[in-house]
Amino acid sequence: MIDLVIKFFPMTAADEAQIEKLDERAFGPGRYARTAYRLREGVAPDLSLSFVARVGTLLVGANRMTGVLIGSTPAMLLGPLTVEPAFRSQGVGEKLVNHSLEAARTAGHGLVLLVGDLDYYARLGFDRVPRGKITMPGPVDPDRILYCELRPGAFEAASGQMRRA
Repeated sequence: MIDLVIKFFPMTAADEAQIEKLDERAFGPGRYARTAYRLREGVAPDLSLSFVARVGTLLVGANRMTGVLIGSTPAMLLGPLTVEPAFRSQGVGEKLVNHSLEAARTAGHGLVLLVGDLDYYARLGFDRVPRGKITMPGPVDPDRILYCELRPGAFEAASGQMRRA
């Protein structure tokens, strides 16, 4: 058996083409219709908060963080979190998210949101947004809108529709 070393790095603009191919393999063409993708469309991720995972030069995972507004409250939208299928269930996604959350906390951000499964994200500090507190422009299951408060009181201050920052 070969032990592969997975290393984590801040995302760079040069990673974008490889990340797009990874997202295409993982999510297919239907990803562009998803509400979270529509919010990110035309908005560059914050590279200081976004990370990639590599084995040598091979990109095996990526996580973006993009600024959004909830009403007038700034927040970060996490995702897409993408891991190459052969590297899933090895902690790559969890480490990518933790790198992004720590970078966001260090940078002074107070709130991170995502659309995902609570079963996975609860162990990373996320909880379900109460129905109606935060909405998204387009079809999304409200039970899948999750938040992680990085600064006390940041979630309480956020209310309304999520939109591009």
